[in-house]
Amino acid sequence: MTDLLAEAVADLYDQDPDAFMPRRQELADAAKAAGQPDAAKQITGLRKPTRSAWVVNHLVRADPEVTIRLAALSTQLRAGALDAASIRELTTARARLVDELTRQAFDLSGNPSPPASQRDEVSATLDAAIADPEVASRLGTLVRAARWAGFGLDLDGAPTPPPAPATPPARTKAAKPASAEAIAEHQRRRREKIHLAERTVVDANRDLKAASAAEQKLENTVRRLEAQLEEAREQLAEARRQSYRAESRQQRAAVTLDRLKE
Repeated sequence: MTDLLAEAVADLYDQDPDAFMPRRQELADAAKAAGQPDAAKQITGLRKPTRSAWVVNHLVRADPEVTIRLAALSTQLRAGALDAASIRELTTARARLVDELTRQAFDLSGNPSPPASQRDEVSATLDAAIADPEVASRLGTLVRAARWAGFGLDLDGAPTPPPAPATPPARTKAAKPASAEAIAEHQRRRREKIHLAERTVVDANRDLKAASAAEQKLENTVRRLEAQLEEAREQLAEARRQSYRAESRQQRAAVTLDRLKE
């Protein structure tokens, strides 16, 4: 990454989203003026973050300790051979850390009382950063909020707590072993749940691709309209200059005519 591009990324993803588009154009123009058209093109391609994504980006850029704390808890959750008590303790610590960082993020953003949906997106993104290294690697340059789609702690990298031992029955009669039919039925239901979960993931991936394509299309439209607007502003400025010159000529001609008539 070139220095100009790296500086632009740091600048833009710490900017309030409302200032993103004009600032991106300024930085791209500066890169062109500096003789770096490739960097200018890459800067122009940087995507505007949502408000929730920016809140998280601003948090981790303002406080580098945030990513360290998230990574440390992620490592603990991914450690093997955790007993049920350790998992419960880490799960509580995870919820506490996400809640604390969410409050800190909105305080830093200047909006300590955000809408519930926005608070949920920020909390979900921080939680996803603990569970998913890919999300964690994008903290600071997020374009949209993230959400961990795992089913249980085992999918986050930590083992699922073992089931509590059943209370042994009275020793008056031995428990009957499960029948072959019951085992088969259990396996059938488990396969159905797995199939349903797989279909849910496929559907979610399809929806994500469609939403991303729609977002990109709209961004392209916005860029085109911004370029047209800039061109129209330049034309307006030129028209005003021509109008001013014409008005000056008209006034001088009128003065000359009045003098000739005297």
